[in-house]
Amino acid sequence: MTIMSSPNFFAELKRRNVYKVAIAYAVVAWLLIQVATQIFPFFEIPNWAVRLIVLAIVLGFPIALIIAWAFELTPDGIKRTTESDEPAPPRREKPVWIFVVLGAGALSLALFFVGRYTAGPGNATASVDKSIAVLPFANLSRDPDNAYFADGIQDEILTRLAKIGDLKVISRTSTQRYKSTPENLPEIAKQLGVAHILEGSVQKSGDSVRVNVQLIRAEGDAHIWADTFDRKLTDIFAVESEVAQRIAASLEAKLTGREKEAVSSVSTKVPAAYDAYLRAIVFRNSQSPEDQQRLIDLCRQAVALDPSFAAAWADIAVAEGLKYLQGERDEAQRARTEEAAKNALRLDPDHGSGHAAMGMYLYYCLKEYDQALAELQQAREQAPNDPLPLQAIGLVKRRQGKLDESIELQLQASQRDPLNQDIWVNLGWTYRGMRKFAEAHSMFDRALAIAPKDESIIDRRAEVYFAEGDLATTVSLVRHHNPPVTDRGYFGRIGVLEFQRKFDEAIAKITEDLAAAPSLPPVLVAALHISLGRMHVGAGRRDQAQPFLVQAEAELNAINSSGGPNLLGLRIELNAYLGRRGEVEREAAEHIAADAKDRWQGPQAEIDVARAFAVLGDGDRVFPMLERLLVHPYSDSLTPAYLRFDPAWDPIRDDPRFQALANPP
Repeated sequence: MTIMSSPNFFAELKRRNVYKVAIAYAVVAWLLIQVATQIFPFFEIPNWAVRLIVLAIVLGFPIALIIAWAFELTPDGIKRTTESDEPAPPRREKPVWIFVVLGAGALSLALFFVGRYTAGPGNATASVDKSIAVLPFANLSRDPDNAYFADGIQDEILTRLAKIGDLKVISRTSTQRYKSTPENLPEIAKQLGVAHILEGSVQKSGDSVRVNVQLIRAEGDAHIWADTFDRKLTDIFAVESEVAQRIAASLEAKLTGREKEAVSSVSTKVPAAYDAYLRAIVFRNSQSPEDQQRLIDLCRQAVALDPSFAAAWADIAVAEGLKYLQGERDEAQRARTEEAAKNALRLDPDHGSGHAAMGMYLYYCLKEYDQALAELQQAREQAPNDPLPLQAIGLVKRRQGKLDESIELQLQASQRDPLNQDIWVNLGWTYRGMRKFAEAHSMFDRALAIAPKDESIIDRRAEVYFAEGDLATTVSLVRHHNPPVTDRGYFGRIGVLEFQRKFDEAIAKITEDLAAAPSLPPVLVAALHISLGRMHVGAGRRDQAQPFLVQAEAELNAINSSGGPNLLGLRIELNAYLGRRGEVEREAAEHIAADAKDRWQGPQAEIDVARAFAVLGDGDRVFPMLERLLVHPYSDSLTPAYLRFDPAWDPIRDDPRFQALANPP
């Protein structure tokens, strides 16, 4: 047998079409894999079929090459290839194989991108067979006050399931809307996008606990397994872990070594600390400041009893950080958040909650967005079914101005938490900032379908109509809305009266609400007095505005520099109405620079400055800012409607440059 030299060997490979076969095989193989991975789950074909196809493709590759070497396709059929020391004379062949390869490649690419980018809010990225929702557990205890314990056990089982990447698990925010034993399981499963439902009940008596669970396949309402666990409180973690492992085994989910350890982890060995924690997490999904404070207080009870309780520290960090973000921006509040986040990460660097806590601290308090993303990404990898890190990554991306990425990530979070109105509100708000009004309306409609009586969502929806220039619909939506003065929607309601130029009605309402709430935060009182001054100026009564503005100045001077995120903006507005151009000039740059890295809400500072210069009648300073702000996307972005309706622009309204911006062609 003759051994060919290397050049002759490669020439022979070419002559025998081995290269062509290898390329064609690779492209067609990728096409088959894309079909298996993208199409099979849609028809609920089991995952073992996908694995079998991949294995067959891998084993078939060397066989295909051997056949290509030994045989060739001729006009007379398949014949054995003969060796030749000289290359065969060139044959004029129609390059049909090239078109086959290109066609298969194009089709496989199309399937890949369809699978990658068409996963909407209701589509699961995991196998349908490996999806589950855990419904609220029934409280069978004689004491109805033990309902928190049943809720807590359900939440803890979900927390463990969230660590398993091979599952799709629906968040408790979505499942808590259902009864513990509903009659329409197939419909609920369809709404949540899952194939399986876990039902359960908890009975607590003294230090003894009985937990009943049953796993149900929603299609056909088929019971897969059921079990009862009688344990002491000190052994409740073993029940939660065993239930999670049984679910994973039943759904044929593969667990990595890290996931097995995470599912079996014990948060605390102090029963009283765990009891306080279970009482706390009932309030985790509430948007109420009062409920968030209850969560903090109960979690602090838990860490006082067990300082090594990482999960409780993590909840403290997130809740304290949210308070900082929403206005309590003083050093003491930042330090409380930092302490909790550092403790959570030090005590639990491996299970997600520690990195999530640190990520939220970096996001909420320090605005260190790149560092926050690194921490949140680790949390996401450690708890792939927890929608919180995923949604938080999307919101951090929004702060960086990466709005398309933010929307994609928020939509992914909605797959794990489809009935969480906060996700849909944030999506609507993001589209609103991009001035994509139709998409914004759609998202707010989704949120209202979940929480139809939530007035904060109605306010958001009304603002979209106003941004489009539909003041009449805005008024009709908020006409019966009367938020308390401490609500974030209060100034929006006053703004609607102002845009209608009902200045006296706005003055009467603010005066009445100030008298009815004598113990308001000082910065809020100052803001209300500035609003009263602004209404009098709008009505042409500048002399009557002066006392309110002077009073507001004294109130702002009594507040230290950490009085809240709007303090500098209030000072700039006040100085503009008092005619102090020098003060506005001095504070404008500082105000804009303070939030410069926040590309989502930072531009609101430029709006404050532009309005101040408009009040001063300085159009030359205003118009370059307006031209930029009318184009760039950001939170509650400026639109021509705001220019047309807002009385603050009256001093420059007759300028042709203003008219061109307020009434575009």
